Amino acid sequence: MAEITASLVKQLREKTGAGMMDCKKALTETSGDIEGAVDWLRTKGLAAAAKKAGRLAAEGLVGVAVKDGKGAMVEVNAETDFVARNESFQDFVARVAEIAVDAEGDLERVKAAPYPGSGRTVEEELTHMIATIGENMSLRRAAYLAGPEGVVARYVHNQAAPDLGKIGVLVALRSKGAADKLDVLGKQLAMHVAAANPQALTIDSLDAAQLERERQVLREQASASGKPEEIVAKMVEGRLRKYYEEVVLLEQTYVIDGESKVAKAVEAAAKDIGAAVEVTGFARFALGEGIEKRESDFAAEVAAQLAG
Repeated sequence: MAEITASLVKQLREKTGAGMMDCKKALTETSGDIEGAVDWLRTKGLAAAAKKAGRLAAEGLVGVAVKDGKGAMVEVNAETDFVARNESFQDFVARVAEIAVDAEGDLERVKAAPYPGSGRTVEEELTHMIATIGENMSLRRAAYLAGPEGVVARYVHNQAAPDLGKIGVLVALRSKGAADKLDVLGKQLAMHVAAANPQALTIDSLDAAQLERERQVLREQASASGKPEEIVAKMVEGRLRKYYEEVVLLEQTYVIDGESKVAKAVEAAAKDIGAAVEVTGFARFALGEGIEKRESDFAAEVAAQLAG
């Protein structure tokens, strides 16, 4: 029997797109014969994943997990919303979110981590699922927050299952207050983030380049009024304050009461909690955001397949 070397496994993986463990097993079953191993994988449906890799995956699920004052969130994409209702897919996303907590949100560490009960890594398990379910999928991104003194709270909007849905949010609070009260506040803040979609926690944490572009646009708009320069400068600063209220979490109007700034709402909550509360971070994933979804022309797709 031929030796099953790492280079042989790599070669088969490149030819088929199948997972590393599946490739090793195929080579073992076929005594190291590459072409025989390809056929073995095809027979098992495991070589199909490579053919699906170019297909757009903008549906799927966002999953969140929180434990021991730490939280993580992942987005796993598929081609259709139908897959998001598949229990095997839901279980995969939930488990990967838990793995992401231990990996501190490092996507490469998540992909390389062992997937429980499979003998495969997370990345290999995903390849296996692509072949099994028959759709392209991708583990797109991960986020991580830690609250060493306080809590990390979570909220999922449009839930398909517990902690799985279309929009996921994590919020980290630093406080010596009671964890149960902090959890309530954290969830309310997470609901606010889901609805208001802030871009930064504080004014100082806004992206400098983004802020400068906004300033230039506002200056050009104000200058078009023909007013003196000192008036233009005041107009720009006034419009910047309005911009901060739109994109900075602590400057936004709190959706829970519709009138307070978030910063003031946190201060008020701290009095009830009996300890100072600081929002130290947040993360928000909306499923498929930033992925350009192609408009489907079913008739054209059928014609193209017939022509092929």
